[in-house]
Amino acid sequence: LKRIFIKDACPTKTGGQAVLNGIMMKGATKTAVAVRLPDETMHIKIEENKPLMKVAKIPFIRGVFVFVNSLVQGTKILTYSADVLETFEREHPDFYEEKEAAEAADKAVTSAADSLADGTPENAQDNAVREAAASLASEKEEESGFYGWLVRRFGEKGAWNFALAMSVVGAIIATVLIFIIAPTIVVNLLKHVTTNEIVLNLTEGVLRIIMFIAYVVLISRMEEIKDVFRYHGAEHKTIHCYENGLELTPENAQQFYTLHPRCGTSFLMFVLVISLILFSLLGWPNLLWRILSRVLLLPVIAGLSFELLRWAGRSDNIVVKILSIPGLLLQKLTTNEPTDRHLEVAIAAMKAVLAEDSETGEGLCDKDGRIYQTHVINEPA
Repeated sequence: LKRIFIKDACPTKTGGQAVLNGIMMKGATKTAVAVRLPDETMHIKIEENKPLMKVAKIPFIRGVFVFVNSLVQGTKILTYSADVLETFEREHPDFYEEKEAAEAADKAVTSAADSLADGTPENAQDNAVREAAASLASEKEEESGFYGWLVRRFGEKGAWNFALAMSVVGAIIATVLIFIIAPTIVVNLLKHVTTNEIVLNLTEGVLRIIMFIAYVVLISRMEEIKDVFRYHGAEHKTIHCYENGLELTPENAQQFYTLHPRCGTSFLMFVLVISLILFSLLGWPNLLWRILSRVLLLPVIAGLSFELLRWAGRSDNIVVKILSIPGLLLQKLTTNEPTDRHLEVAIAAMKAVLAEDSETGEGLCDKDGRIYQTHVINEPA
């Protein structure tokens, strides 16, 4: 805990988010998204922060606004990082020729070996490959056709905003169904075993936490997510380095822990724990009312969790440390040790939002987050 709640550190409001091959950093006035490209250069986008509404600054209420805004902006930034990588692939086809040729050769050798091992005729495997490729092409064409219809109907900007909105709405619905409604429906079956309201509510809360941890463990095994978690660790190390007044270098950042008391992962754990306590106060009414009450109380839970997270981010007393332990343990699943390569991206994004003379825009940048070659990704505003 001493490595996380650092005594001489100066807490700030600077925060970030790991994205595909990169990091978003948000400072007091600017937000920067830095992405490591396949050729090892870095692409960055620097924007001025939009002013918050007055109501979004009111304690407890601001937590709801921050949660919704983070979900919308997080989805948008994640999509943007994917667009950056896709644009690089489209604009640099020669870069992938040797890589694709080597992969094709490896697949051919593997296919031939498998064919000899299981006695499958080589032409049968070729047919299977062609059928799989045709299926993927058909799916891609259908997806492209739907998006094309959206573009023709609503324009490029409207289509993109519609897709973004559907992603956010879908994420919210899936989260509510899986982590809010499903546990209470499952535990409802236990009413035939016990009628103790405390036991039922505690079981529901614990089941919700177990399901969420299981989900994190499951996705953490994916190779792409492992790298995202390395960037998450790089984000925390870089913020620790900045808040401790050290020069922003990979060497200085590496000495810090990958866990941070003000992380969004801890916020999610606060939500789960507070929901367990709050829902327990409601007794054990009928199933419909339990579902409605849990959905309606989500804004209250988000508000309380955000205030607790802010407190944890600026205090190091023993009560804060104890309350933060569940979230910090969860962070051990969502952060991996970064390499200097990951830290360079985090530092570039951090320096871009800290520099008073940094200009808004996007393009290739150096290790200090300064744009030296303008390059705009075709993303609707």
